[in-house]
Parts: sequence; C-alpha cells; structure tokens
Amino acid sequence: MTQPPAPGPSRESLIEYPCRFPIKVMGAHVEGFEAAVVAVALNFDPDFDPASVERRPSSSGNYLGLTITINATSREQLDELYRTLSTHPMVKVVL
Repeated sequence: MTQPPAPGPSRESLIEYPCRFPIKVMGAHVEGFEAAVVAVALNFDPDFDPASVERRPSSSGNYLGLTITINATSREQLDELYRTLSTHPMVKVVL
C-alpha cells in the first residue's frame, strides 16, 4: 500500500520557466527607494528594464508601491529575489 504525500507545501512549481513574473514591492516614499529596488531587480535579471516599473503612491503619499516584472528563470531565482527584497532595509512588504 502506498503512502499519501506528506502534508506541507509542495516543492512542485505551477510556474513554467522562463516567464515574465510581476512582483509588488512597498516601502516608504523616499529618495532612493525605487533605485534600490531596480538595482536588486537588475542583479537577478540583467535584462530588466527600469522604465517598466509601475508606481503607485499611497493616498497619503508616505508609501510607494512598485511593480517590477522580471524574467524568471527558476524557482530558486524567485526565492532568492524575494529573500533579497524582503531583507532590504528600505522595503516594507514584498508580494
């Protein structure tokens, strides 16, 4: 008799690589925030186009939401990109 799969998150990916992958990044609306996010994106995707960044300031103007769309080549690349952005001192949230 076969065992059912162990509970917990599956390591199988539903994403087919390579693909264009949008990532939302939020932080304080301060000078240098967008440049810092772009620099991280370029480290993971040398073909990333900084002109493609979508910007959404909060209603109060204190925060800025950015959407960057990178060329994702693997789950490992995305995991490391999320880790790098999440631990950046200027970044509050990564989705």
